Amino acid sequence: MQLPLSLFTRRTTLLSAALLAASTLLPLPASAADEPKRGGTLVIGSTQTPRHLNGAVQSGIATALPSTQIFASPLRFDDKWNPQPYLAESWKLADDGKSLTLKLRKDAVFHDGKPVTSADVAFSIMAIKANHPFTTMLGPVEKVETPDAYTAIIRMSVPHPAIVLAMSPALCPILPKHIYGDGQDLKNHSRNTTDVIGSGPFRVTEFKPAQRIVLERFDKFFLPGKPYLDKIIVNVTPDMASLVLGLERGDIQMLPFATLPTDLKRFANDPRVSLTPKGYDGIGPLNWLAFNTAKKPLSDVQVRKAIATSIDKNFITKALMGGFATVSDGPLVASSPFAVPDLVRYPLDLKKAGEMLDAAGYKAGAGGERFKLTIDYLPGGDDQQKNVAEYIRGQLKKVGITVEVRASADFPAWAKRLASHDFDMSMDAVFNWGDPIIGVHRTYLSTNIKPIVWTNTQSYANPKVDELLNTAGGLIDPTQRKAYYATFQKIVTDELPIEFINQVPYHTITSKKVGNVPTTIWGPLSPLDEVYIK
Repeated sequence: MQLPLSLFTRRTTLLSAALLAASTLLPLPASAADEPKRGGTLVIGSTQTPRHLNGAVQSGIATALPSTQIFASPLRFDDKWNPQPYLAESWKLADDGKSLTLKLRKDAVFHDGKPVTSADVAFSIMAIKANHPFTTMLGPVEKVETPDAYTAIIRMSVPHPAIVLAMSPALCPILPKHIYGDGQDLKNHSRNTTDVIGSGPFRVTEFKPAQRIVLERFDKFFLPGKPYLDKIIVNVTPDMASLVLGLERGDIQMLPFATLPTDLKRFANDPRVSLTPKGYDGIGPLNWLAFNTAKKPLSDVQVRKAIATSIDKNFITKALMGGFATVSDGPLVASSPFAVPDLVRYPLDLKKAGEMLDAAGYKAGAGGERFKLTIDYLPGGDDQQKNVAEYIRGQLKKVGITVEVRASADFPAWAKRLASHDFDMSMDAVFNWGDPIIGVHRTYLSTNIKPIVWTNTQSYANPKVDELLNTAGGLIDPTQRKAYYATFQKIVTDELPIEFINQVPYHTITSKKVGNVPTTIWGPLSPLDEVYIK
């Protein structure tokens, strides 16, 4: 999809080149339609099981949903991609793009009463750089200077156009240095799960993995009168059907990241609830089939192309997903200012797929079988994951590839399998995270082949792609960046470490009793301090 020039200019400026002047914007306004009321409990349903609550060392929905309530970040963003003050009252990106100065508010405290200072910001940013799987997000950061208790200056080796967006809630939680700076491994720190301390609008009172997270209002939160809610409860279950029933009964008031077509159709006509696709622009979710390019026969690009040629993405989006999803053919969501139409595509052609496999040396045996593969899928969203995996299994059988669909008990089990590269193919939902530097580079850089989920678990390596991404990541000018990303997109859709399937049609379903439903670019992964119960 081609963006209008005016929109393209506005978006690329926001994402890449602007934000040069200090901002003094006011906090996000509450809806004028209803006067927010204080009190009440918001129960959120989720199929995602967090291993812990520290978003500084873990990506993904499961951790980000609670982490953004517990930990405050330097900035937050509205629904137009405009940065807003949060822990930082103002900020300035240097003209050369190599430093970002944050001026912190002086009244923010952690849940244990200790003040939030520039030392905490410096510690957190370097901790995220060292531990977060998004290595490109803060890759250019060399150090954080703290000339005084409320000024933090992030110094970078090269211009870094994504640095302001990287200050977002789900990407840059500020940790208390006095707790996390004790020398323990941050990824396995005991305070990631027990007595978790942040400076966000809610504090943890209960965390039972795979069951629930209970968050209560932090009365000393730095934004006056916020949060409105007394409590947030995140009910976790892999069974979406039970969450849907809970919403209908009134036991649950919010169901974010909903995609199931039957649910979307059902709730679109339910007068008791509201349904919105808004709030997922920054997340930029893509659904895809990942190939382990380090294993035969998937190390052969012709085999990967034959598999892609066996898949009908239009059938998937229209029949399996009820027309709510749109086809994806590349690594960037259509709304990205860096997305281009010049991609290599693979229209359905089973005869051609068979010929390609023959040419690659994988001729069918006596029973018609060429070889066997496994396909995994991310648990918790059957319409985007399991159903597509089963469809692909059936399609590949038609061209002589026998596929076993493997289920994982929960997210941690699936993540471990992907992280250890113990897979042939896997369905996956991966986010652009607003800027390609943050959410796209990580999947394709050969330097990011790591035993961590949502890195380059495909083991894809191309020096040209590394060069293109590394160069684009150091450019402030959006037009120059787009040229590099255009070449990158053409190469990866030709070499196909991933078969892109569709853009994930995330929706947030809420009871009509919920006010100020989060529809900023980060939606449900934003602080919910302005949400209230009517």
